[in-house]
Amino acid sequence: MIKYTIIFEKTGTGYSAYVPDLPGCIATGKTKAMTEKNIYDAVKFHLEGLKAQRIKFPVKRTDAESFVFTL
Repeated sequence: MIKYTIIFEKTGTGYSAYVPDLPGCIATGKTKAMTEKNIYDAVKFHLEGLKAQRIKFPVKRTDAESFVFTL
């Protein structure tokens, strides 16, 4: 099993997502749920391509946390 951090961003027309440890692996969607499905498919496709070319999977280097600030 491989675990990668995925970043979701709200856009003017929906959502976008990218995987910092897989450059070029991005997805969009009108809803967050649609974007989650699309980025899952994009990561799977990306990793299958690397595997077919016998390229090592990138090591996970990115992590993310959410902090709550009260001002």
